[in-house]
Amino acid sequence: MTEKLSDEARGPLLDPLFKSGWTMVEGRDAIEKAFVFKNFIDAFGWMTRVAIWAEKWDHHPEWSNVYKTVNVVLTTHDVDGLSALDAKLARKMDSLV
Repeated sequence: MTEKLSDEARGPLLDPLFKSGWTMVEGRDAIEKAFVFKNFIDAFGWMTRVAIWAEKWDHHPEWSNVYKTVNVVLTTHDVDGLSALDAKLARKMDSLV
């Protein structure tokens, strides 16, 4: 069962993400990041690679795509906030760029 991140777990899991450009979403227990690619094909290809991992881990992002930009929000709806799965998927997204 997925659990909401404890105060103790947040620093070690989230601090590296903040250093790579993720930020907290105002008014929500969620993180967000805008990924900008060279063109639409690169953005869509990245989204496809991320989708495979998201489906495998049964953890799906909130995202939107306009031309070469993909805006991503991660949170775990089952726990009404951030979980370790959000950090895991964020790290994977960063690694796939």
